[in-house]
Amino acid sequence: MERKQFIQSILKGAVGMTTLSAFNKFTENLQEQDQLMPVLFVGHGSPMNGIEDTEFSRRWTQMAKEIPTPKAVLVVSAHWFTQGTKITAMDFPKTIHDFGGFPKELFEVQYPAPGDPLLAKETAALIHTTQVELNHDWGLDHGTWTIVRHMYPDAKIPVLQLSIDYSKGPQYHYDLAKEIYNLRKKGVLIIGSGNMVHNLRMVAWDKLNETDYGYDWAKNINDKFKSLILDGNHKPLINYSELGKDALLAIPTPEHYLPLLYTLGLKGSKDNVSFFNDKAVGGSLTMTSVKIG
Repeated sequence: MERKQFIQSILKGAVGMTTLSAFNKFTENLQEQDQLMPVLFVGHGSPMNGIEDTEFSRRWTQMAKEIPTPKAVLVVSAHWFTQGTKITAMDFPKTIHDFGGFPKELFEVQYPAPGDPLLAKETAALIHTTQVELNHDWGLDHGTWTIVRHMYPDAKIPVLQLSIDYSKGPQYHYDLAKEIYNLRKKGVLIIGSGNMVHNLRMVAWDKLNETDYGYDWAKNINDKFKSLILDGNHKPLINYSELGKDALLAIPTPEHYLPLLYTLGLKGSKDNVSFFNDKAVGGSLTMTSVKIG
């Protein structure tokens, strides 16, 4: 569907918008505000962080107290990898337990945050490089709810997910993020959820409880990533496959790394950058997280 047809379909949608003025009013659903909302990249690690009181989950709770209360949360999760780009557009997204082999307690968690269909449509309308599908089948996967339930335990703030198109390369995702920059002006907290270093095949399972245990290559490339982020030098991060063997070990598949590029694509020229939860886990994972703004 071409852009013109897409706009027309929205104008004739279920909310009854039949004029351009009505559409303009709709796209102003969230008013711009003086304070620009920060952007986060969060290393989410094990799903157990969703129910356990860990140093990582405690920092997520604290982060919510340090930043402005958002009007909505939009998460780009490593665990919604799709053909094409989609956004959740239901009134009440379900809690997805997309994992196996964990305690029953984890499967029983429900995070009943509302969705925001109007915001989903507004976000889709901001993106010009591709047609964004309004999705009513997904929900909130563990890349989202394990983090957000610690940040906003009352589950009153609308939460949406934006999928990652697996058919596209890193530059595409970085550029797509720039198209939703204006959501920061409207009080939307955008979170990229993944892990900078994520190689499950090389995890030292017997070292999971050893604090900040990381292989040399994992710590070296993690430090390289941080240095490039602080310098605002995003090109090598986009072309990460050219950073050498350590980068290829850190990113054997791209889904946990690409949310970082969404976060970096949303960085403004005046934004400060800082890190939190900057530790390795099990040798081949890092929880290093980024706050922009």
